[in-house]
Amino acid sequence: MSVDSEPAELEQQEEEVEVEEVEEEVDAPAHHPYAPPDELFDISTTVDPSYIISLIRKLLPTDASNNGNSHGFDACIGQVANTDHVEGSAASVSGQEVLSSSDHKSEGMDIVEDCGKHARLEGEDEESCHRFDRPSVSAGEEAWEECGCILWDLAASKANAELMVQNLILEVLSANLMVSQSVRVKEISLGIIGNLACHEALLKHIVSTNGLIERVVDQLFLEDSQCLCEACRLLTLGIQSSECITWAEALQSEHVIYHILWIVENTLNLQLIEKSVGLLLAIIESQPEVLHVLLPPLMKLGLPSLLVNLLTFEMGKLMSERIPERYSILDVVFRAIEALSALDGHSQEICSNKELFKLACDMVKLPDKVEVANSCVTAAVLIANILSEVTDLASELSEDFPFLQGLLDVFPFASDDLEARSALWSIIARILVQVQENEMNRSSLFQYVSVLVGKSDLIEDELLDCQSDDLSKGHEGLTTSCTKSNARTTAVRRIISILNQWTASKDSAVENNMKGKLLADNDNINRLLDCCHKYLIRS
Repeated sequence: MSVDSEPAELEQQEEEVEVEEVEEEVDAPAHHPYAPPDELFDISTTVDPSYIISLIRKLLPTDASNNGNSHGFDACIGQVANTDHVEGSAASVSGQEVLSSSDHKSEGMDIVEDCGKHARLEGEDEESCHRFDRPSVSAGEEAWEECGCILWDLAASKANAELMVQNLILEVLSANLMVSQSVRVKEISLGIIGNLACHEALLKHIVSTNGLIERVVDQLFLEDSQCLCEACRLLTLGIQSSECITWAEALQSEHVIYHILWIVENTLNLQLIEKSVGLLLAIIESQPEVLHVLLPPLMKLGLPSLLVNLLTFEMGKLMSERIPERYSILDVVFRAIEALSALDGHSQEICSNKELFKLACDMVKLPDKVEVANSCVTAAVLIANILSEVTDLASELSEDFPFLQGLLDVFPFASDDLEARSALWSIIARILVQVQENEMNRSSLFQYVSVLVGKSDLIEDELLDCQSDDLSKGHEGLTTSCTKSNARTTAVRRIISILNQWTASKDSAVENNMKGKLLADNDNINRLLDCCHKYLIRS
């Protein structure tokens, strides 16, 4: 063999080895067992980007060019109609799989995935997403609804949503909002934009689309509850986004603010009540710049009294008949009032309302809390806010034993909410500070002891959780932690004092009458005292 031929042979052998390695890599998955059928992902189809673009074209408003209000959209419509290429992401263009809305969504997103299940009038029968059974709907509108509903679902996926925006869906939907006379078309348009708005990266595109936000605000003046639900949902997403200032400025007109409050006060549609109050909650909890723009007109037009009236109505419904569909409304109303009560400079009207204070206390005293647990927690936080402003009210609660019992019952529902637990301890401390155990008769003292010992398991669990939380925090947030534990420490000291007074007092006549009860509770009293002492030592 010649010397010249050796490098050639070596090179050929190396190429053969590389080919074998590649073949092994390709065949590698075959060496592993297949996943069982019940563990396979149920993805039956992929979404072709060109299919999405064809759907967008079918949403073009056919009468836009003949409508006097369509100026400025002819170029956009022509651009979409003549788009033969896909302006998608690299993943979409390269043919990678695009997941459906049910397979690709971020946690916590307010995404509507099935427009056949949402936004129905109260008592309306189940019907298809496209409502083909409506005799007044033309064939053209049926086709528009079908395409629109598909895009509505697909917009839940970030990849699909980005592809839609890149191919001018926002301009097309804006044109439909402006020229269409169909409330169903407007509802679907708002729903698609709402799902697009769930993706933070696309919010700038929504805001920068000429006239789109103003047209969304205009939909608040429609008389269709489904459109109003989608409009409120979209506006809520806008107020909660990084582009909130732009959305707030679009809502700042007193005429618009008045109409939002009018919707809240007058609608009978349960979903619309929840969505419209949710919009108010988003405003109250928003950034200071948004509050500066929107809160003054809201307060001027009677926001506090409106929310209290709405709470009065919902509490009446809760006490007279349990309607699960109304629980979410009760929750969002409580949250809105609680958020308003915590705002500096705007809390006085809420905190001075005695009717509201009674409603919140009634919520805490509710025997069966499981179904409305969130509302009970929020009501307790609201009471803590009120007591911090109107301290005299604590004396009224000091002899309300069902309230103290109900307050302790709230602890398990607030286990994951440190702020709520701190609020509960704050209320307990304010109440027990009012108790003069050395001066009251044994019968009255027995009532406090009965409540505390009866809920001793809850108190002990809570104190153990508090110690675990403090240890996990270490030195981080030490000042804040100490501030919050002051009320808890005060409450624990008062519990010890009340229990000690009970065990030290001597009244044989009363003691004989309660002998059976005392024997049953002695062990629990000692266990609770021991737990409280240990907490003080370790804190």
